[in-house]
Amino acid sequence: MTPALLSAALLLLLLPGAPAQDANQTPISILVSNSVTNAPNKTFTTSVSFRGILLGGMRRLQDSQTGFTFTYTEDMNYGPFLESVNGLAGCQKERTYWELLVKKPNNHILRPDVGIGCYIPSASDVIILNFKKY
Repeated sequence: MTPALLSAALLLLLLPGAPAQDANQTPISILVSNSVTNAPNKTFTTSVSFRGILLGGMRRLQDSQTGFTFTYTEDMNYGPFLESVNGLAGCQKERTYWELLVKKPNNHILRPDVGIGCYIPSASDVIILNFKKY
């Protein structure tokens, strides 16, 4: 390899570019539901990177659209724990929390055995964040 070609190759390696995970996006919807007060549902669309986690899609949505916010805490043993959505937080005293459900394209609703930090959405999943009592 000539010195000029080698320099050009090194320069290309150093130039910032789009992260590889942004090249292929998986579209999903997020439905915010409130079973406690029966407030109207709100649906948002976003995407996750191919084989990316739900938390990434939620962050992308929060950064790109007004009307969707969320907070979570990081548990050392179990990972991210969803605390609030659109300003409404779960409360032990009131026995409320945010339930994670997934409606698959065949209309089957499942309760994942992992949370927002580990769930990998599939194309056209409807992620249901449901505020409810326990």
